[in-house]
Amino acid sequence: MLDHMQADYPEIILASGSAARAAILGSAGIRFRQEPSTVDEEVERERATGTSPREVALHLAKLKAGAVFKKEPDAIVIGGDQVLAVGNEILQKPGNLKEAREQLQRLRGRTHELHSAAVVLSKSHSAEFIDVASMTMRDFSDKFIDCYLDMCGEGVLNSVGAYHIEGLGVHLFSEIKGDYYTILGMPSLPVMEELRRLSIICQ
Repeated sequence: MLDHMQADYPEIILASGSAARAAILGSAGIRFRQEPSTVDEEVERERATGTSPREVALHLAKLKAGAVFKKEPDAIVIGGDQVLAVGNEILQKPGNLKEAREQLQRLRGRTHELHSAAVVLSKSHSAEFIDVASMTMRDFSDKFIDCYLDMCGEGVLNSVGAYHIEGLGVHLFSEIKGDYYTILGMPSLPVMEELRRLSIICQ
């Protein structure tokens, strides 16, 4: 059974409000506290205009982890971010169902990439990781989009691209290349390796 090595281990904090990232850590047996960062992602993405999607994802993950670590310097802080890009153009989360429909119309029949970044900060060390998944949507009809949005409702607004691959969003795709956890929002395997390196979980 995975568990922390000792009673006085540093607290682990996830500097993200993401339910998917929390589920990844929880399912791996990691005990942690979730403290969403106050970093304004939309503003920071605008400031990073002109940089690659990979750099934007890492930049935001660093900012989130750093903002929480500044308040909790004795903890191990994990920050994460994910960027959806069509080429070098970064898409934002849809603000309403109309925008979600427009995003799906734009993405159908095309391949986009999900750049998922994670940063782990502790007193002794910092580490950063990024992975990319390639997602190809089917060339579905407008009628399908309407049915899909009717079934999903406003839950799709929580995700750029208007889908959750672990749910009904899987029906949007014809091909997926990449790690499942990367698609959910965190390059999980290198993060777990870092926690083992820090002796937070058994090696």
